[in-house]
Amino acid sequence: MTLEPLTRPARLRPGARVAVVSPSGPVPADRLGPGLDILRRWGLEPVVAPHARDLHGELDYLAGTDEARARDLQEAWCDPSVDAVLCARGGYGAHRMVDLVDWAAMRAAGPKVFVGYSDITVLHEAFARHTGLVTLHGPMVGADTFHKDPDTQESLRATLFEPETVRTLGLPGARALFPGRARGVTYGGCVSLLAADIGTPTARTTARGGLLVIEDTTEDPYSIDRILTQLLRAGALAGISGVACGSWAGCGPYEQVRAVLADRLGTLGVPVVEELGFGHGPTALTIPLGVPAVLDAPADGGPATLTAEVPALV
Repeated sequence: MTLEPLTRPARLRPGARVAVVSPSGPVPADRLGPGLDILRRWGLEPVVAPHARDLHGELDYLAGTDEARARDLQEAWCDPSVDAVLCARGGYGAHRMVDLVDWAAMRAAGPKVFVGYSDITVLHEAFARHTGLVTLHGPMVGADTFHKDPDTQESLRATLFEPETVRTLGLPGARALFPGRARGVTYGGCVSLLAADIGTPTARTTARGGLLVIEDTTEDPYSIDRILTQLLRAGALAGISGVACGSWAGCGPYEQVRAVLADRLGTLGVPVVEELGFGHGPTALTIPLGVPAVLDAPADGGPATLTAEVPALV
């Protein structure tokens, strides 16, 4: 049994109504406004979920209660007037609320666009497992990178409105860590969250045939080693066809991180690309999860790329 391509939602058009939710950590008020302004400039109509600005009374790393965060996500998704659901930020908290969501109701509501990364990896996995939908590993509305980096903005904008124009992804510095060419269905996100998902109701039963995309932030090299070792020992990477690595912001000297990636991922015997340009770094390209794609990692040191075989959205 191998990973199969997932159902692609419809692209957005000017005037589309998009809900902004906070499934994980709280978003500072001064971070949300600039992101909403960008969405409006694109011709979208952003609607902030009722509890998106909440702060948990005792656990200040959460955007309100688990129940409220789950309710915001479900109500936004099941609202027929909403065309997309965008996350305000990551942080921590998605693991606490994901099982409070009625995934049968979410599946019945039909396909629409979902965007986020970091802690939102938990929800990407849940959407894949419970709804069979393509989701977008992309910048969040309240993130500085989204506010300040033109390449980050344009990658998301083009993916939402003109997905056929951004099928090939990769910054100029992307290179082969282990050369080769691989084809598979994209999946992944923040690697520490993938490891934390093992053994839970949203965990994948197989990743065979998958193209793994991973990144992380503020994890020391030994911690990245532990995370990858856990995934390897659990058999979670068995049968994958290739790995695309994004940014490792705040994870220590990259030479040390690179040594860990080479040591642990080298055991898989598949092509691996480094510094593709997604995640917590200065540029966060939007990566569709659940689409067939080709990973090119040239042996001659030329630029590496990830090319979706179909546009992210229809």
